[in-house]
Amino acid sequence: MKSLLRNNFIAFFLFIVVIPAVAQQKIQKEIHEYVSKAPFEMKAPELPVIPKYKVNIKDFGAVGDGETLNTEAIDKAIEDCSQKGGGTVVIPAGLWLTGPIELKSNINLHVNQGAVVLFSRDHSLYPIIRTSSSSHTWFVKNPIYGYNLENIAITGEGIFNGSGDTWRPVKKSKRSQKQWKRLLKSGGVVSDDGKLWWPSKEGLNGKEQYKKIKKEKGKDAEASDFLPVRDYLRPYMVSIVDSRNILIDGPTFMNAPMFALKPRGCHNLVIRNVKINNEWYAQNGDGIDLSACTNAIVYDCTVNAGDDGIAMKSSRSSSDQTDTACLKNIIIADCIVYRGHGGFVIGSNTDGGMENIFVNNCSFINTDIGIRVKSGEGKGGKVHDIYIEDIYMANIKKSAILFSTYYEDKGTNSNLSKKDLSHLDIPEFSHFYMNHIYCNGAKEALSMRGLPQVPIHHIRFSNVNINADQGISA
Repeated sequence: MKSLLRNNFIAFFLFIVVIPAVAQQKIQKEIHEYVSKAPFEMKAPELPVIPKYKVNIKDFGAVGDGETLNTEAIDKAIEDCSQKGGGTVVIPAGLWLTGPIELKSNINLHVNQGAVVLFSRDHSLYPIIRTSSSSHTWFVKNPIYGYNLENIAITGEGIFNGSGDTWRPVKKSKRSQKQWKRLLKSGGVVSDDGKLWWPSKEGLNGKEQYKKIKKEKGKDAEASDFLPVRDYLRPYMVSIVDSRNILIDGPTFMNAPMFALKPRGCHNLVIRNVKINNEWYAQNGDGIDLSACTNAIVYDCTVNAGDDGIAMKSSRSSSDQTDTACLKNIIIADCIVYRGHGGFVIGSNTDGGMENIFVNNCSFINTDIGIRVKSGEGKGGKVHDIYIEDIYMANIKKSAILFSTYYEDKGTNSNLSKKDLSHLDIPEFSHFYMNHIYCNGAKEALSMRGLPQVPIHHIRFSNVNINADQGISA
């Protein structure tokens, strides 16, 4: 009997300690293999180091019945782990209703298979916050968020549902007549031209009211000033800012209020085996957006998006006076985008600069555009040394490959003169290398539209085979 207990104890110990270490080694090996194939030098991202301590949210009073609000219980579990120096917070199988979840350093938020984390439809649970006391930018607290952290992870096979349908507007053009009538019967309000539905009046009128608050209050604005426009200021589903050593591995993120995953200013980032499931009509429903990140790898991910699938963005903070690219050393590999405005996307904001991006062995199916590179006046910067190869596309609605420096053009780009270039953020796309690109079915094979003052230049295509209704427009 003692021998049996001892053997069971050893098996349990192996399960909770050794297997995670083996998984960590497997991921580390995969990362090194991807880095070794990159056409530029970069260091392999460091994985987070998470202590062995482990808690279950049920031990802090959480109830997985879909009715009980578990925000406090989840916060207590994370705080307990944090006080112990870090560890894993387990969300077991169940339907867990909650408000926003704040991540902390040295914490792994692990959602088991069968767990559905359902973020509340009650918007009053999402306060207006800012990233720091010195920041003058206010926004709605994201369902999952973290700032200035180190060693954090979101893992497991569970599901995060952002209840984004209570936040997002819907365009009439994206619904059938029957669906549109059903939407109107559900409540909400419609714009004066009848083309846009919002879940609330506050959301519909929020844009103009937000401008008014910013103009009247300026830097003296407080959180309470923005409460009337909370519905308009939709949160990202997962927002991790200015953090390092991050792993997101396994979960499904669905029904996001805006972008699903939005890491910004992060270093050493690994996103693997993640599923994004946003409705095709989800306004601003991007899948995975990396913003001003460095040393990042995204692989084995599957994306269904209402907007861009996997996108690179880069903006420089006002305090950053360097000319170093804010987004650098990025690998996107072995990913599938089934639906979205673009499969792999650069922009629209590129004003922070980008360099050293490697996109390899990805498939884009039924997207509006396959490879989409976009920016415009006021949003542009230098984007160079971009390597895209072994891309397989089918049923692309518009261009298989698109370069445009006129994104959201207000008609002013064509009037730029030499003297204007010193004070405008002008996009410059150069040194793109596209090899082994295949597409079966597109409206247009290639569209390139650059500024006369700053042309798109040094773009190399090799081994490209695209079946399209139209060829090339440049």
